[in-house]
Amino acid sequence: MKAVLESLEGNKVKLSIEVDEQEFEKDVDAAFRKIAREVRVPGFRPGKAPRRILEARFGKEAGRSEALRDALPTYYSQAVRQHEVDVVAPPELDIKGGGDAGSVSFEAVVEVRPEITIAGYEGLRVTVPSPVATDADIDAQIDRLRGNFGELVDVGRPARAGDFATINLSGTRDGEPVSQLELEDFSYEVGSDSLIPGVDAVLEGAKVGDILTFESDLGTDDAPVAAKVLVKEVKEKKLPEVTDEWASEASEFDTVEDLRADISKRMNLVKRVQSTLALRNATVEALVELVTDDPPDSLIDAEVERQLHDMQHRLEARGATLADYLQATGQPPEELVSALRQQSVPSVKADLALRAVAKAQGMEPTDEDIEAEIERLAASYDMKPAEARRNLERADQMLAVRSDWKKSRALEWILEHVEIVDEEGQPVDRSLLEPDQQAADPSSDDDPDDDDAVDQAARDSSGEETGEQ
Repeated sequence: MKAVLESLEGNKVKLSIEVDEQEFEKDVDAAFRKIAREVRVPGFRPGKAPRRILEARFGKEAGRSEALRDALPTYYSQAVRQHEVDVVAPPELDIKGGGDAGSVSFEAVVEVRPEITIAGYEGLRVTVPSPVATDADIDAQIDRLRGNFGELVDVGRPARAGDFATINLSGTRDGEPVSQLELEDFSYEVGSDSLIPGVDAVLEGAKVGDILTFESDLGTDDAPVAAKVLVKEVKEKKLPEVTDEWASEASEFDTVEDLRADISKRMNLVKRVQSTLALRNATVEALVELVTDDPPDSLIDAEVERQLHDMQHRLEARGATLADYLQATGQPPEELVSALRQQSVPSVKADLALRAVAKAQGMEPTDEDIEAEIERLAASYDMKPAEARRNLERADQMLAVRSDWKKSRALEWILEHVEIVDEEGQPVDRSLLEPDQQAADPSSDDDPDDDDAVDQAARDSSGEETGEQ
């Protein structure tokens, strides 16, 4: 087989493929063997009728036609591997010669992944949350802990945000009582916006004994209710003083200094994880912004299919189906697909951008790099490297392995060169984002609970629901 590659306009290439007559005869033989298994010929067991009998019965063109259908995709795949063509859509095959006899020639026009160039990736600047806990952060955490030990005391002034008001609440709609609004001696934190729309506005500035009326839409499309609230008590939370005695009661530490040191250590650990995750996400987002070309629909469609497959897999792990999800959310299928398409565009742009960086930086894996990548994949699927390689080669995925290696190294390169600042625009010490920073800190003691903090921080930063993925 011979294959010649020619570039066309619009991210397409043409493969001109020729198969000599002797080579194609093997495919014709295979085609007749296939026909023999599928038809019954008097005097022969299934699959045992010789080719000459089949040719006499069905004609020589039957075998050749079957061979063309079965073998051309195989020759096309061989040509794709030979020229390392990164196809992104099915090919258009056109037989040019050999349909009746002799050598076979055909053309395959196929869309390929576009190669883009991006400018400015060497000077990216990204903003991440500060990886260092400030005194204000620690004070806020101390105050939250104090809140657990606070005491509610009566005040002789009007209510304000943060106070706790004991109220009776009722409401009617069209003169009929609304049962869910019948509350008595209910303690409510003023300004928390956790009851019904409008209640905070009337409670701020109210005094004990006030009877207040207002309209509330309850956050629904129904007619508004006429609400009435009686203020029975107004209290404020008195927080304990920050003393060593309080610290020993509220924690495992004997002094405020030790308590603050522990809070600082844990907050720095969590902040570092959050900043590291934010750095990766922000860097990819900044890289995507540099891509000015619109990605082809074929790539977006493929990404949508991948995301749908991932969603189905996660739902199946929970004993549900995609139909169950759509029914539970009331979301039409086309709306889901539209949302996935919007998510897919930046994903595809990020893929193209990383490939562009890898090419610009001349990143090419060695044979040892590819072997290491295959070993990593094999370990993740609990199989031997040789088996993993066979599966990858059989599925024509070796080019994808090389591409994944290059994209991974491109991202590593960008992360090493990006300028990092915090929300205030101040440079962030890159060493604070290193995983072994805590181990390098002599004031940091080993604590198995820190692993849980890291895991929780990662979940919080990624928006993942605890225990679901």
